Amino acid sequence: MTHIIAEPCIGTKDTACVEVCPVDCILPMKDDNKFPDVEMLYIDPDTCIDCGLCVDECPVQAIFPEEDLPEEWHKYIQINMDFFE
Repeated sequence: MTHIIAEPCIGTKDTACVEVCPVDCILPMKDDNKFPDVEMLYIDPDTCIDCGLCVDECPVQAIFPEEDLPEEWHKYIQINMDFFE
């Protein structure tokens, strides 16, 4: 199971989670040309190793293990997958 970034990240795009990720799976990074155009960050499910470091680092508590994602934010599972297609 991967981790999912949900609604609290929208408009925030705080990159503290990016800085602690050991496998650089949270995108886009600030230096990516996509960064200004997206409203939130996304976790690459194929790269994420489920270490959980990002969960504690997120200042807006937007990151959840997929199985713990609140029901009202389940749409972010698909939104996250769509970003990487």
